[in-house]
Amino acid sequence: MKSIIERILKRLAADVLRKYKPKIIGVTGSMGKTSTKEAIFAVLGEKFFVWRNVKNYNNEIGVPLTILGQESGGRSPFRWLAVILKSLKLIFFRSQYPQILILEMGADKPGDIQYLMSFVDPNAGVITGIGEVPVHVEYFKSPIQVAREKSGLIRFLKEDDFAILNFDDKLVKDMASKTKGKILSYGFSEGVQVRATNYQLNIALDPSLSGISFKIEYEGKVMPIRKEGIFGQHQIYSMLAACAMGLALNMNLAEIAEGLRSYRSPKGRLQILEGIKSTWILDDTYNASPSATISALETLTKFEGRRRIAVLGDMLELGEFTESMHRLVGEKAYECADYFFTVGDRMRFAAEAAEQKGMKKHKIFWFETADGARMPLQMTIQKGDVILVKGSQGMRMEKIVEEIMAHPEKAGELLVRQEAKWKKR
Repeated sequence: MKSIIERILKRLAADVLRKYKPKIIGVTGSMGKTSTKEAIFAVLGEKFFVWRNVKNYNNEIGVPLTILGQESGGRSPFRWLAVILKSLKLIFFRSQYPQILILEMGADKPGDIQYLMSFVDPNAGVITGIGEVPVHVEYFKSPIQVAREKSGLIRFLKEDDFAILNFDDKLVKDMASKTKGKILSYGFSEGVQVRATNYQLNIALDPSLSGISFKIEYEGKVMPIRKEGIFGQHQIYSMLAACAMGLALNMNLAEIAEGLRSYRSPKGRLQILEGIKSTWILDDTYNASPSATISALETLTKFEGRRRIAVLGDMLELGEFTESMHRLVGEKAYECADYFFTVGDRMRFAAEAAEQKGMKKHKIFWFETADGARMPLQMTIQKGDVILVKGSQGMRMEKIVEEIMAHPEKAGELLVRQEAKWKKR
């Protein structure tokens, strides 16, 4: 049934694009795709009528559904029939349709981007980053092969199109030679066109008022940005990409700054939540890669004068890098955390590495599942602690956050994966 639905949705999506001819912005990479999509949406929404993917609609089913403005039919044939009928109405009758589509595009395996490009013809491609050990590398032979797959988004751009590239990532920077589109580079490095400088992490006495500040420089102009509730230098890349995309569409810096003012980091992306016992939680439970986990641990160190607890779940789909990357994270946890809670078989390597570096054994804990860690963590934390919680989606680390958050009745509003289908897992 799935293959039939894929074919139908692909055809319907292609017909809708052919009829309404919206500008299409594709967003891909191995990290920060969703945050970048949301930042671009916030900026462009200041001036244009824009749609973007909702939920995790970034695959062969989700991208067509976004184009059609529909939600998944799940396992119900009748709901899928309703999706098809509503899509046909969009095709045969004139409807209000967005000027711009922002399409996050995932690539879990070779050929995924190529499939999406078979019916989506983007006017701009944004590539966020690959990293030395990207997620999903288990299904690719090397990070270079991951980069080759992701570069499919910009290979067929035309001369008037734009490739928005993170030049701080070498594999992404090397993609500049693989497109005919106009290059707009972004990052912290000297020489990039849209550059972040003067980054500061501002920790207030009330952590809920903490955040980041930085400046965006472009062609001699400077735009200061301050964002409360957003943490970590890696979060700035999403806003830089959004700024570059706005510039590509002839928005001025004032319009872009106003859009960034309304941008909020998506759920589970290093957001700060109030915890029980007057603690604070850094909720980074959406997903985990080695580079993102290390960046989150570095953010944890900034909360000086408090006990810092790292609660980390397995990083999945790392293939041959599984042991080495978990050990690297364990060594980083030793440097950044006072207590280290680990969840999952792979995190045993991290626990071992932290102990070998010198962390006291009684400060390291291991649990098979997130459920097993919930109560022991609750019993360990004390007033004033800052607790980082992070792990791959499959580890369900948001369950731990729900256990220790001060207002669990708000879990559906504040946490990731609160839909009924996830709750049943």
